[in-house]
Amino acid sequence: MINDVDTIDWSSMSHAYGAAVDVPVWLRGMASTDGEVRRKALDDYYGAAHHQGDVYPCTVASLPFLFALADDPTAGDRASVVGLLLSIGRESVGCDDGGIRFAPDGTISTACTDGAVMMRDRSAAFVAYAADADPPVRRAAIPGLGLFLDDADRAVDAVRSRLPAEPGTVERLLVIETMAGLALRLPAARTAATAWLRDLADDSSADPDIRLAALVHHARCVPDAVGEDTVPTAADLLRRLAPATGTSTGEKPRRAGSGSCECAPAAGTAGIPRQIAAAFADMARHNRVHAPTTPLLRTFHRVLGDRLPERTALLTEQLRSPDPAIRFDAIRMAQDLIGTWRGDHARLVGLLADCLLADDAYTAAAAAESLGSLVPVTDVAREALAAFVAAHRATYGPEAWAIPTPLVRRAHQEAVMALARLGDARALPGLLTALDADVDAWRAVQVAGHVRAGAEELVPRLCRRLAAADYSQEGPASGAGALISALAAFGDTAAVPALTEAINAALRHEQWRTAASALTALASIGPDAASALDTVRPLADAPDVNLRTAATAALWSLERDPLDVVPRLHDLLDSHQHRDAADVLGRIGPPAAPALPRLKAMLSAHYDWARLHAAVAVWDIAGAAESDAVIRTLMEVWQGNDATAFHVVTCLERMGPAAAPALPLLRAEAARARRSRGVDLDDELHRTCRTLERRFATPPASRPGV
Repeated sequence: MINDVDTIDWSSMSHAYGAAVDVPVWLRGMASTDGEVRRKALDDYYGAAHHQGDVYPCTVASLPFLFALADDPTAGDRASVVGLLLSIGRESVGCDDGGIRFAPDGTISTACTDGAVMMRDRSAAFVAYAADADPPVRRAAIPGLGLFLDDADRAVDAVRSRLPAEPGTVERLLVIETMAGLALRLPAARTAATAWLRDLADDSSADPDIRLAALVHHARCVPDAVGEDTVPTAADLLRRLAPATGTSTGEKPRRAGSGSCECAPAAGTAGIPRQIAAAFADMARHNRVHAPTTPLLRTFHRVLGDRLPERTALLTEQLRSPDPAIRFDAIRMAQDLIGTWRGDHARLVGLLADCLLADDAYTAAAAAESLGSLVPVTDVAREALAAFVAAHRATYGPEAWAIPTPLVRRAHQEAVMALARLGDARALPGLLTALDADVDAWRAVQVAGHVRAGAEELVPRLCRRLAAADYSQEGPASGAGALISALAAFGDTAAVPALTEAINAALRHEQWRTAASALTALASIGPDAASALDTVRPLADAPDVNLRTAATAALWSLERDPLDVVPRLHDLLDSHQHRDAADVLGRIGPPAAPALPRLKAMLSAHYDWARLHAAVAVWDIAGAAESDAVIRTLMEVWQGNDATAFHVVTCLERMGPAAAPALPLLRAEAARARRSRGVDLDDELHRTCRTLERRFATPPASRPGV
């Protein structure tokens, strides 16, 4: 059948890029006897005919040929073809909801509906693939039993029959997951499927991993069945898993000195800056699964949702598991829970700190990275991080930051960075090594601004690096932006000459954004940066609005002349930089009164953020005289856009008694269990809401001083 691919008019079909399709070439390539040709053809097909998982007319037209390939026992990489069929079928069935869909050329597309019909018509093929002699083919096909069979009894029997036939852990867990998917998709199959899952979970003769999977997926299908004994039962089954079960497939957490490179590629690799390469390396690491039970446990956490005590108990068991793979994968799950939900997480943070293992740099690096991402909640791990860093320095010497062993180096660097984010001066030796030896210095620059106690040593080094930055490069490639941000965090007058020269260098290369960042850094220093005024003042008339706004804000910080600055900011309120302009007007306070009419007009803007920044500025300029309009606007904005909460509450705190009408909103926010922003901002938001709630809930007569 592959030889018949030219009988279809592929040129009339569109795909993701709207260009002529090469489906015949790809299909013939997938049938090649050359493995590299097959791999490239499959990649090309995914990249265009199934781009980002979408289904196009050409995708559906190629299905008969893909089935022919999958049916051919002599074809190579059949598992990959079956996996492609499954992906196309899953997207087709998922999108076949009766809605109108359009192809990239704007015409109405029935591709998903047509694909779903074809996958259901060929469901028997998936029954055959799921019983194939080749394990990878079976593994790729098993989910199709739950997706494409519409006869409930036949589907349940087909899935159920695979469990005793599969010897591998991954395949058996996949069978149980497929039965749950079938129960959720096909109402007629739900009773039989959930009964099978329940019986399997209760079967004391079954292996612990099978019982655990059945328990979790039964809870997924019947959430109301989750009772007080569900998590303890799961924890008991987890304890009974032998380490060999947890690490039978996938990548084990590797020991220090294994030689596997876990750091970013060297600078210049394919012309990619180190920090960009590191970001891709981080993505690859975060997507790894080390234990077959990990997807199952992630599913269980999703089912448990806001049951934080139960989830904490489950994670406690995971993080204490004797299986290093289960323990490793639990690190990211704990990070996700702490970063998503409020509460007392000291127990989990302590268990993450216990993963700073001296003999397992792979696990230690992941734990340190998670602890660093959860500051300030992880302050209770401060001493554990410091001890880990000190032990490395004792073992590897003062240059531990630059140790050649990749895994150990990454573990050390992540721990130093976590300490730095906590503002701990014990991170300073590592940061100085990075900057002096130029080893992964970009990592040190990211966190240097948090270590205020190290300003005397860090600021000169950061200034020297800023002077050497390549302003001909844009974005992260130049390195200037991160250096400027670090110097802004210090607000040190010693940085003024370097920041001034950075502005001039950025202007020479027309890097307006970098110049604006340097102006903002100068503004953070305040009047002590007045020596830069000759550079700043002309830029307040720059054609680029972003640059002009940053320069005007810097003029106010350096010179404090409202007669010059307020008219400029008033004009900027009519630009896309209206929010920044309003913020500066608010910092100016009552002398910015000439801008009040325009700011008050912005209180009725359609854009929530424009109204918010205008309201804050009106309060800071006019105070109690405009309290009614300000509090009304702040409450409306907060109710309409939860993302504004931190900014609104920061203003409410300054408003004092005038903010009392917001008490119901403050109570609601304080009672929320789920975070809606970063950990550091959310913790501050929650504390402020609690403080204001107590203040406004106390009768005035009983308040101190009243």
